[in-house]
Amino acid sequence: MTKLKTLSAMALLLSAAPAALAQSYTIDGAHSKAQFSVRHMMVSNVRGEFTKMKGTVVYDEKNPAAIRIEATIDVASINTGEPKRDEHLKSPDFFDAAKYPAITFRSKSARKTANGLAVTGDLTIHGVTKEVVLQVEGPSPEVRDPWGNLRRGATATTKINRKDFGLTWNAALETGGVVVGEEVSITIDVEAMRPAEKK
Repeated sequence: MTKLKTLSAMALLLSAAPAALAQSYTIDGAHSKAQFSVRHMMVSNVRGEFTKMKGTVVYDEKNPAAIRIEATIDVASINTGEPKRDEHLKSPDFFDAAKYPAITFRSKSARKTANGLAVTGDLTIHGVTKEVVLQVEGPSPEVRDPWGNLRRGATATTKINRKDFGLTWNAALETGGVVVGEEVSITIDVEAMRPAEKK
């Protein structure tokens, strides 16, 4: 019985060992942003960004597919370079920032790809949650900043249909087509950090 208990304990320790290698990082909002591009009047692309983001990333470089991501974007931080357009985007016609102040992403699974990871998770916009897949390039190797913190970076891309999230406002053009396209291309640049371990 004692030998059986010893073997069971060893098995538990071995199974727990990989999890101990995972490191928790905090998203550095000053060096992270979510950018988007959408077709305007069928002739050009309007680009914008959300400049305020926070969240956490749990990552084990020996088991990349076990990555866990939770991120929150402040809708009111939207910036397209045109204040009147930004106010319209924050209005009930689009994001309705007063009622839905945050966009969130929570990962559920991931798999390795040639360039990094394909991360599947729940994206919530305008109070609507849909499953999306982020194509992640990275994460990069850790580097130490001048203050002793350890940092990693990654870029994630995906495409969504804004109507799937209840963002349905539009206007027809006399020549055919609509003012705002339905497909939105998203690029998220993330820098995350963790304090160096004390010796």
